[in-house]
Amino acid sequence: MIKPNPKPTLASPLTLACGITIPNRIAKSAMSEQLADRHGSPTADLQKLYAAWARGGAGLLITGNVMIDHRAFVEPRNVVLESAKFLQANKLWAQSAQANGSKIIMQINHPGRVAVLPLLKKPIAPSAVGLDLPAMNIIRIPRAMTESEIYEQINRFATTAELAVKAGFDGVQVHAAHGYLLSQFLSPLANVRTDGWGGTPENRRRMLIETVRAVRAAIGKDKILSVKLNSADFQKGGLSQEESLKIALALEAEEIDLLEISGGNYESPAQLGYAPDRSADRDAYFIDYATALRKQSKLPLILTGGLREVDFMNHIVANGTVDFVGLARPFAVQPDLAKQLLDGKSTIEPAHVPSIGYKPVDAYLQLAWHATQFRRIGRGQPPKAIKGLLKTFVAFGPRMGFNLITQNKF
Repeated sequence: MIKPNPKPTLASPLTLACGITIPNRIAKSAMSEQLADRHGSPTADLQKLYAAWARGGAGLLITGNVMIDHRAFVEPRNVVLESAKFLQANKLWAQSAQANGSKIIMQINHPGRVAVLPLLKKPIAPSAVGLDLPAMNIIRIPRAMTESEIYEQINRFATTAELAVKAGFDGVQVHAAHGYLLSQFLSPLANVRTDGWGGTPENRRRMLIETVRAVRAAIGKDKILSVKLNSADFQKGGLSQEESLKIALALEAEEIDLLEISGGNYESPAQLGYAPDRSADRDAYFIDYATALRKQSKLPLILTGGLREVDFMNHIVANGTVDFVGLARPFAVQPDLAKQLLDGKSTIEPAHVPSIGYKPVDAYLQLAWHATQFRRIGRGQPPKAIKGLLKTFVAFGPRMGFNLITQNKF
């Protein structure tokens, strides 16, 4: 008598279409570590941070932003990988993450109009449309990309992806969420082009699809190709869930290995829990989208955002709604979080991060607070709560200023 296959749990391995097996269903999702040196090379602290997460039992580790172009940074001290110059340091980074059996993929990205550096140069974007934030829509209006520049950035994504697998990473994640360049192309608000790269849903997703094709050609079929996609922008007139579902199906047709579901951007940071239509006590920010997509697709999915209860995580994996659960901020205070979840323990009470009530600033405070924990873990120290608004600014503000000033301008 043939026994039915048991339902998967968080502890179950999964082999992706590329042939790589992830040892369990827990993914450490991307957070911007800001632990490169001033030239863009991974530091020993960054390697130690990922070694700690690997020892902590995560099946899949997804790096924070790695820049494909030294002319555009999300934040100072991002890793930059556009040539073989820092290949050895990247090899050590990959090896540190893989030492305990975890798999690691490099998140590759271009910030587009939200580039922090260089400060005195106009960023590039699909269209000359600034962020709908105070001052940013006046002093930081981007320049619309020419078609040759679009192709240049597609090629840069492919080059960085090729270098990542040469360095030993198990694959890459193309970042098409959170209001960065590829996400901007998908947004009807940010992309008002009337040529072949905008104007219709098919044209708006053209850059993402062509990037995915170029990356696959660069890394081959035996490495992980993931995409991070907004379920919606959570802005009136922005990318809708309906259009996003069609993008996900188009990515499935391109035979990507893994789709990570997120949402929001700098103007509406839903990925950090600031979505206008989200219940505050919901255990997963984007579960409705995952449920809707699963009805149409068998594409392996990571659901990230708001997941905290281990029973709920096991439930959505067991019933097939998603294949992996993604957690980010909890890993900053619990480096061994994956082992705790595998032992049936939920995440600890979330840290209280100071806020002022203005979503974009509060989102920055969240990132700053957690980046301070990354530095501690990377130095072999335990995470330590920072209490109070002033202490949070003091812990991160001067360092951010120093990093801005001293970042190598290449």
